[in-house]
Amino acid sequence: MDDLLSILSDLHPDVDFTTEENLMDDGILDSFDIVSIISEIGDVFDVIIGANEITPENFNSAEALYALIEKKMDEE
Repeated sequence: MDDLLSILSDLHPDVDFTTEENLMDDGILDSFDIVSIISEIGDVFDVIIGANEITPENFNSAEALYALIEKKMDEE
């Protein structure tokens, strides 16, 4: 989780990603951020996040995003 929080904090140092639960819904993360995050996750965690997985449910919080990463790691 620390690696993910580092990725997110590099994009938006002003956001508390440990408590924020509406990253997409509130417009904190834009499409460029999402592309950057997916690229970094691929590099750090060696998983591929598909376009169909880019949903508010998966990207509204660091916790939800980390759950997706763990799920993808279990699939491989």
